[in-house]
Amino acid sequence: MNGAWRCEHAVIGDRVLHDVTIEYADGAITAVGSATVAGARNIHGLVIPGLANAHSHAFHRALRGRTQRGHGSFWTWREQMYAVAATLNPDSYLALATATFAEMALAGITCVGEFHYLHHLPDGTSYGDENAMGKALIQAAHAAGIRITLLDTCYVAGGFGVPLEGTQLRFSDVDAEQWALRVDALRGNDYARIGAAVHSVRGVPAEQIPTVARWATVHDAPLHVHLSEQVAENDQCLAHYGHTPTEVLHEAGALGSRTSAVHATHLQAEDLRLLGTTHTTACFCPTTERDLADGIGPARALFDLGSPLSLGSDSHAVIDILEEARAVELNARLDTQQRGHFSAAELLGAATRAGHASLGWHDTGTIEVGARADLVALSLGSVRTAGAAPDSALETAIFAASAADVTDVLVDGRAIVVDRAHQLIDDVPGSLSASIEALQ
Repeated sequence: MNGAWRCEHAVIGDRVLHDVTIEYADGAITAVGSATVAGARNIHGLVIPGLANAHSHAFHRALRGRTQRGHGSFWTWREQMYAVAATLNPDSYLALATATFAEMALAGITCVGEFHYLHHLPDGTSYGDENAMGKALIQAAHAAGIRITLLDTCYVAGGFGVPLEGTQLRFSDVDAEQWALRVDALRGNDYARIGAAVHSVRGVPAEQIPTVARWATVHDAPLHVHLSEQVAENDQCLAHYGHTPTEVLHEAGALGSRTSAVHATHLQAEDLRLLGTTHTTACFCPTTERDLADGIGPARALFDLGSPLSLGSDSHAVIDILEEARAVELNARLDTQQRGHFSAAELLGAATRAGHASLGWHDTGTIEVGARADLVALSLGSVRTAGAAPDSALETAIFAASAADVTDVLVDGRAIVVDRAHQLIDDVPGSLSASIEALQ
């Protein structure tokens, strides 16, 4: 797709420039400057790179509003999540994921990292196509107009030395070697890449983690893992292995620049050092972490030690990467009683450049010649953003704007959202309602 946007304001590098023309052709940005281009579309507000949702479980979208009653913890919430997981099949998952990914597009998300472990039938046996569920997710992303990295997840244990049971049976390939054989049959394309994931150190025994890490290395693929989301996980890991989850991953060769540690909430000093010195990305999901009462992770300490920061909406309590970005800073303020831990530019970098890199898409997340033409326009005239001074447009976007302020979205130069309307799916709210109600 060829075209041009004449932007009132645009984030170029770490700066907001005014009256910027961005030209694109064949899916890539071809020029960024001040020239007037015939036929360019005038874009009001602030243009930023496409947002990356680095950690998603699409089926969790069916839980929104249904898990908010009463008391409990992550572990009681997990039982409600398992109940939904037990109901899905390739057709119903395609419908739900398509609607969920369309909601993401409306929120300015141009790429999603889908942490996928619903592999098989509820009793653990395979569909005729053993990758039917993963292929449904890839098809859903294409239908919604966004890019996907399918983080196919190895999940073979129900806990430390505990076998799988109940709904967990559908997550398993028996062992990591069988997982690798199944994933080898998946294929990426122009809008989809295949990555790997270790569910957690409680979901994959330590001796099997190297198999998953080697697969990622051989295939030059991203590797993601849930890490230290819960204090109970740390305590059980120490009791079982005599090491923290981070130390177990390090011994297994699973840390490094291709790896993303999701949550990274409850870390010891040595854990911080290992993650930082290996340049393992830390993927924070603040709206889920606060919804599940997980805790506040050491984002600034990890960042300063060398871990890039990415962001995800995880359980989709809300889908709003701008909210995830500001929550990293606001959580740190609550934790320390001090302001100003991250700049707006650093938080936008986590939501764009670093997030895409963590998903294996290194040619997007910035507005520069040669980058993919993934662009998002944010209104600066809504009730949330009105009155923004031009020199504080980025701060306004990060600390006040929401997904509701996204007006236009390009993915590879293709218009996916125009004037707040999804161009591929006529009724996204209706699609969400229908796909969720079908599971109840």
